[in-house]
Parts: sequence; structure tokens; C-alpha cells
Amino acid sequence: AMGLGNWTPAAEFNIFVDPEAAEIVFQSGLPIVMAGLDVTHRAQIMADDIERFRSVGNPVATTVAELLDFFMEYHKAEKWGFHGAPLHDPCTIAWLLKPEMFTTVDRWVGVETQGKYTQGMTVVDYYSLTGNKANTTVMVDIDREAFVDLLAERLAYYSAA
Repeated sequence: AMGLGNWTPAAEFNIFVDPEAAEIVFQSGLPIVMAGLDVTHRAQIMADDIERFRSVGNPVATTVAELLDFFMEYHKAEKWGFHGAPLHDPCTIAWLLKPEMFTTVDRWVGVETQGKYTQGMTVVDYYSLTGNKANTTVMVDIDREAFVDLLAERLAYYSAA
């Protein structure tokens, strides 16, 4: 993420659990696409989306809707302040299937491995202040409606089985 965390104030869970390994990956020279909380929090599923999934009527869609009911209630807590359920991991699959639904920028990203309060933070040089060469394609926005449509389409697939 570019500035907020969900495991510590500065770090997302996936980076926080092994920031040294994450730093090695970011500096490896391999092509990297980062779907941080900045974009996955925009991929919220709302109550009407859940009802749309439930109306598909197959067992997979019904189970997904029930799981999302719980997930949405959890994220409505004052601590999080969401109106819906942010879907983090499905953004990765959506990127693989339809990258055009995302807005991205190429930027240098490093991982804080020493900070007392910031260990595990992904540091995105959004304004190219460091002079470091971009090493990551950073997702910065998502077409939420297209994301929901993709999920509904994939859930409907199980009706044909």
C-alpha cells in the first residue's frame, strides 16, 4: 500500500510477515505488480452486490454470498469504517483476467525492514524523488463495477456445470 496498513499502522499483512523476503523480491529485477490496500479497498462488495451474487442461484454463488455477508459485517466495525467488504485477493485474479479494469503507474518500491514503527511498510516513490528506477507496476485504481461484473460472471459459470 502507499501509506496505510491493516496489520500495523504502516504494514499490510503479506509484507509484514516477512519484510526481508519482500524486499528481496522487490529488488530482484523480476516484473512485479502490486495490488495494495489503496486499490483493494476500492474493490468493496456492497449489500446489493451480495444479493446479485445470491440471485445467481447455484450452490457456489450462494456460499460466496454467505461468506461475503459475514465479511461485510466484520468490515462495518467502527475500527475499519467500511460500507462493504473489500476483496483483496480477488483483485490479483481480476488483474490476470482483465488488467484493463485497473489504473496503474510504474514506480520504485522498497520495503522498510528496520523501522521501529514502519517495519514491513511498502515505500512507494510515487513522485520519483529518490531517482531509483521503477521496479513495480503499482495498481492505483479499479473499475469497481467491472470488478463486480466479473465476479458475477464467474459465479454464474457454475450454473452450467
